[in-house]
Amino acid sequence: MTLEILYRDDALIAVNKPAGQLVHPSDHPHPDDEVTMKILRDQIGEKVHALHRLDRPTCGVLLFTTDPAIVRILRPAFDNQLVKKCYLAVIIGHPADDSWICQEPLQKKEGAPLRDAITDFHVLNRLPNHLALLEARPKTGRFHQIRRHLLHAGHPIVGDYLYAGIERCNELGSRLGIGTRMLLQAKAITLAHPVTGDLLTITAPLDPLFQRVLEFR
Repeated sequence: MTLEILYRDDALIAVNKPAGQLVHPSDHPHPDDEVTMKILRDQIGEKVHALHRLDRPTCGVLLFTTDPAIVRILRPAFDNQLVKKCYLAVIIGHPADDSWICQEPLQKKEGAPLRDAITDFHVLNRLPNHLALLEARPKTGRFHQIRRHLLHAGHPIVGDYLYAGIERCNELGSRLGIGTRMLLQAKAITLAHPVTGDLLTITAPLDPLFQRVLEFR
């Protein structure tokens, strides 16, 4: 397997992570696990460090470095939300508003403290079959933040088996021809380059299954 490299210089490597891959090896690995970090390491012949994470079913821009010093430089930028991320999602239903902000606090698991969580949403296209394409810009980085905020809004992501329900996901996957894919893509990431300080935006091409759904009638 070969990863699509979206950007590379001496400090950073950005790849287009396919849906279904783990970013890091699992604590309980399976023989058929595909791990982006391992694939990239073998592809470029160097040890790599992931600078952030994407959920296993999420595709799109994922940033690595081969230099541990870059991890130390960029970690505060990620922790302090100075790195801006833009996601695309296909959701179930047509929201009442074209734009809204969700500020529902989230907890990582039951019993954990509630933490502030903020996501900006903007509808890009109201689609047939009671679906919509939207842009999500998280201002914080909580566990499953976009997925859970859309569930809170009553518009879960197509193919999100954890939050949208198995039967509904199976029915939509069959009808749209997308199988078990979740339609959430990390479309772009913007940050100050850790060496030059220049503002850098890295963008992934639109995932083919998103295009299929946009053209579905």
